[in-house]
Amino acid sequence: MIEKKLITQFPCEVIAVDEVGRAPLAGGVVVGGVRVFLPDAESLLLLLKYLKPKGVTDSKKLNALSRQKILKKLKVPELGFRIKGEFEAKGMKIEFITWDMCHETVDQINILAASLEGMRLSALELSEKKNSPTYVLIDGHMKLRWPNGESPWVEIPIIKGDSKSLLIGLASIIAKERRDGFMREMHEIYPLYGFDTNAGYPTPKHRKAIKEFGPCPIHRKTFAGVKEHLGSL
Repeated sequence: MIEKKLITQFPCEVIAVDEVGRAPLAGGVVVGGVRVFLPDAESLLLLLKYLKPKGVTDSKKLNALSRQKILKKLKVPELGFRIKGEFEAKGMKIEFITWDMCHETVDQINILAASLEGMRLSALELSEKKNSPTYVLIDGHMKLRWPNGESPWVEIPIIKGDSKSLLIGLASIIAKERRDGFMREMHEIYPLYGFDTNAGYPTPKHRKAIKEFGPCPIHRKTFAGVKEHLGSL
């Protein structure tokens, strides 16, 4: 629960962001963001003690059933792209959002830039900054990129943040569930590639399907494993 060491000013707004989907050959990268207003240090401890027993952690350490059970325990409503939702935790309102950066954007600006921009946009959408400081917890080692100057927030990059921070872990679970759900929807349109089971990741069967049938419209055309087969389109 690294938040106890990093968040030192109260009252404050805390936003945590994480991305899912850097490695896949198909589909976009999806950012999960969560936001809570904390009036004092006691409320932070109360929130962390509420989340930890629910099993919140890095989404990569959880299977689909475990992630879904956690979201059900927290009473997180249905997830949708770029639509804010909320649920309550010990009387505190937790807002969340999933922000998609589509495969075309990934190809245009590269996967790192798309991930960071998705984090920035999701945090902007969630922030209700007024007179109190805003802490933004970021999974990874980089701060967000601002086109016109410095960040308006206290940005804290955390390497392996989805394992160290409960709030980032929750953001990662939300992002993973929404992205996997979207890829299952894409499987209905492009059933040859097994998106319902591989979520666009480069499994041997997925690579074989690209080689045999060529890439489909949602494949990332700048990625190795796809670009070699663009002549098959």
